[in-house]
Formats: sequence, C-alpha cells, structure tokens
Amino acid sequence: MDEPQKEQDSPGQSEESMGGLMLQLTMMAKAFIRSPRRNQLLLLLFGVFVVIVATAYFQILLNAWNQPFYDALARKDLPEFLQQLLVFIGIAGALLILNVTQTWLNMMVKLKLRQGLVEDLIGQWMQPKRAFRLANSSRIGVNPDQRLHEDTRHLTELSTDLGIGLLQASILLISFITVLWSISSGFAFDIGGYHLVVPGYMVWAAIFYATTASLISWHVGGPLIGLNADRYAREAEFRFSLVRVSEHVDAIALNSGEADEERQLNLDLAAVLKAMRRLVTAATKLAWVTSGYGWFTILAPILVAAPIYFAGSLSFGGLMVAVGAFNQVQQALRWFVDNFNSIADWRATLLRVANFRAAVTQIDTFDPGSSRIEFATSQPGEMTFENLAIDSPAGRSRLREDHVTVKAGERVIVVSEAGVNKTLLFRTIAGLWPFGEGRVGMPKGENVTFMPRRPYLPQGTLRQVLAYPRPVGQFGDEDFRTALSAMRLDHLIPGLDRNLRWDKDLGDEEQQGLAFARLALQKPAWLVIDEALEGLDDDLRERAVGILEKYLGQAGIVHIGRAGLQAGFFPHALHLVSEGEPASATAGEQKHGGDHRSFWSFGKDI
Repeated sequence: MDEPQKEQDSPGQSEESMGGLMLQLTMMAKAFIRSPRRNQLLLLLFGVFVVIVATAYFQILLNAWNQPFYDALARKDLPEFLQQLLVFIGIAGALLILNVTQTWLNMMVKLKLRQGLVEDLIGQWMQPKRAFRLANSSRIGVNPDQRLHEDTRHLTELSTDLGIGLLQASILLISFITVLWSISSGFAFDIGGYHLVVPGYMVWAAIFYATTASLISWHVGGPLIGLNADRYAREAEFRFSLVRVSEHVDAIALNSGEADEERQLNLDLAAVLKAMRRLVTAATKLAWVTSGYGWFTILAPILVAAPIYFAGSLSFGGLMVAVGAFNQVQQALRWFVDNFNSIADWRATLLRVANFRAAVTQIDTFDPGSSRIEFATSQPGEMTFENLAIDSPAGRSRLREDHVTVKAGERVIVVSEAGVNKTLLFRTIAGLWPFGEGRVGMPKGENVTFMPRRPYLPQGTLRQVLAYPRPVGQFGDEDFRTALSAMRLDHLIPGLDRNLRWDKDLGDEEQQGLAFARLALQKPAWLVIDEALEGLDDDLRERAVGILEKYLGQAGIVHIGRAGLQAGFFPHALHLVSEGEPASATAGEQKHGGDHRSFWSFGKDI
C-alpha cells in the first residue's frame, strides 16, 4: 500500500466544516459534561474562583493603602510611614499565599482538562473500525497523533490560561470600577464658561481607551487565527515526514535514497518556515499596537486624573489611588488586547481539535454515495456470504458463488483472477469496507480472528504480543512456552517478560512465526487469512500449516490467496471475479470530487 497522503487542512475549509466557533464550543462542552473528570474539574474551578475573589479583595485593600502611605510620605510623617509598611507586609503576605495557591490550582486544571480531553478523543477514535475509516475517508485522520498529543496539550493550556485570566480580569473590573467611579463622580469641567459634569468620567475614559485598543488589535491581528491554523497543519506534515523516514530507514538506505528524502524533508521544513514567517509578520504588526498602547498606559492614567488633582480635589495619595484604580480597570478592559495573540492561537488549536472530534464522531454515518453491504450475524457454527459484490474505484468484484456457507471446521480458499484486489475482500469480511452489495454473516457469539499479510506486534512484553488483544492473565506460562515451541521459536522463551520494539528487534521470519504462535495460543474458533501463507519459505509454511492442523483443527478457516497453495489443506475453493465498473462509482466520485480523500480514494492505494 502506498503511504497515505499528508494532511492538507485549509483553515477556511476546516472552519466551514465545523460550522463556526459556537458549534465547536458546544460540541466540546458536551464532551466535557460527559467526561468522568467533570466533577474534579468543577471542584478545581470553584477553588480558582474563590482564590481570585479573595485576591481581588486584597488588591482593593492594597490600592486603598496607597493613599495613607503616599500622604505620609508627602507629610514626612515617619510613624505613619512605618505603620503603613506593617500594613503592606500583611496585605502582601496574604497576596503571596493566594498567588501560590492559584498557581497550583491553575496547573491542576490544565492537567485534569488535558486528561479528560485526551481520554475522550482516544475513546471516540478507538471505537471499533473508526480509526481505520477515518484514516481512509478524511485527511484529518492521516496523522491524528499531532491532534491527540500536541494540539490537545496546547488547547488545554491556552484554555486554562485564557479562561482564568478572563475570569480574573472580570472580577477586577467589577471590583475597581466602583472605586474609579467614586473618585471622579463629582468632578466638573469648566470649558469656555460652561460647567460640564461627567459622572464617573475616569470610568468612561478607561472604557474608551481599552475599546479603541481592542478594535484596532482585532483589525490588525485578525489574520493570526488562520495563520496559526496553517502553521499547525504544516508542522503536522513535517512531523509525519520525519516519522515516515524513521520507519523506513532500511529501505531508504538500501536504495541510496537519502538525497531524495533529504530534499523532501527540506521542502516540508520550508513550508513550516514559510508559515512561521507569515505568522511573524502578522505578529509584528500586532506588536506595534499592543506595545504602543502598553507604553502609553504608563502616562494615560495620570493624564486622565490630572484635572482632578490640579483642581485640588485630590491629594497626592488620592492621585495614586486613582492611578492604581484606572490601571486595574483599563488592564481588565485591555485583556482582549493583551491576549489577542494567545486568543488567535487558541482559536486555531480549537479548530483542529474540534474538527478531529467531529470527524471521529461522524465517521460512522459517512456516505460516499455507494450502496452498502449488509453485515449481520448468522447461526453459530456458520459464516455466510450472500450475493457478495464489492465496489471500489478500480471496479466491482464479486464472489462467483452467490450463496456460500462455511461451517465450523471447514477450510476454504478464495482465489481470484489476475488484477482483482483480494485484500479488499479480506477487509470487507472484517467489516472495514462496507461499499458494494450483498450480505456478510458472521457466526453469532463466536470469536473470529483476522490475519493480515503483515503481522501487527504491539508494544509491550512478548507475553502481551502473543496474547493481543486478550489479557495476558487468560493464559498460563506453559501456554506461552508451548505456542513458541510449536513454531520453533524456543530461543524467544527467555524474553517473554522483556518489553521491546518487537517489530524492530525481530526479523521478518520471526515476526511471521509469532503471528502463527499467537494462533496456537489463542485457538480462535474462526480464522480469516489475507495471503499470510504466500510470502513464507517452505519450512516456515510447513510449520504454519502444522499450527492450523494441530491447534485449529475444529476452526473454520477462510484463506484468501493463490490457487494451488496447500491444495490438500484447503479442499474447498471460492472464486473472486471482476465485473468492471462499480454500480455507483461515478456518483461517489462526483459527490466528493477534487482532492477530497474518501473511501473511494483509499481503494487506489490498496
């Protein structure tokens, strides 16, 4: 099979497919509500709320402390000055405790939020057959590791920082806006003989100041959302290329293909750097706005409070209180400006994670416009195929025998004409390829094992590899030893409890041997094989057939392979034949057209 194509998400297409921000947030909120971590998160968030409210209270006390402290300085009143220092130590000590507590709570919220989100996504992704269907029906499913690992980490950290920051800004705004209003509530301006009273004019000045900064930041920084999404897509492509090269270093070295791979890696890196340069340009433009407003903020509150101070309505200490309150209010109102870069980053990351979850949860209802094969259960001890036809872009293939019943203990081989895709039949029987016509009936309540051409050896101990996907505890130590000995793999017995990359540490022949040793251990009632016997040398094939005879003597076996192979062992034969164009291929291709990677396009890779 060819390598799957890389992710090519376009920010615009992704957002459109999800229906916008509110739909994404609603879907993620539903996932949170159903999460087993919900109560733990709510408890932590309540603790954050309490700490933020307490912090706001002590910050009000600290701001009020400015007046007696600076007035004492202005009067050169040493006893009062020392007294206010003691007051400051008490307030600062309380704020220190609250800050440390909030830091711990923030980190715990990130931890639990990430745990809940990743558990939800993995749970959805690992539903039966979903990962396979997603990988072959959507570009989103090509490299889900990026979304499950890096994107979820980034999203949960940004969500926590931005969410708690917004809550803190809101509480500070409510707390200090009353202070600022009371300071400037009774002041009047005398302009050209007119007596103009503006109640709470410092509040309105702070709102105007922060609003203009927010609007300009939105106008200048808006493109950052799409640019961040594009950067993450390019990063995912680059990571995919690196993993692909790492997994195929032997073939690359044998073909002296390092120069070609280096060129492709540099092209992918160039795409990442191009996306980053565009991001740098946009971020620099936004920095002119945020930094400019940040520097002017040093002077702005003094300019706004100056009329009251020079009119004699405020002491020097009162001016410091007004400046502190103005800074707190406009800082709360400027939360959007100060965090716009992070908000754009959060929005882009939410887009990718929400799109992935939507694709996973909706994949079961995916319809490329082809008719569907019916998958059902048959009587115990029987596997049935009724009028089975399989559609793919290469054409339609069909079992020549319209009504097939394979009984327990029977051994059947499926042979085909040249050019007919036998692996597609294997995946159809397994329920992975549903496009075509007819009916597949699997024996009710009986275990069916599917054996692909290349064995899958999961990460773990050799016991776990042999028992996969069953629990190791179902088998005794002697069972493992007997299974390995049956395939003459006795040299692996001392390593039963070693945890290695068995797909890397063992040769091809040993890996194939482990696959058949797994059958000797598990003794499935039914076995469907996809050409796994074809690539074996004569000695290994003889041992493998011996496993089937000795340990699966009562099992029903369907082997999809070549005619003449072990003819005596497979006395019954079925025939897979080509019928040309599929009935609804044109409709399916027109529905998805262009560069959309559907189940149809997957057929071209097989």
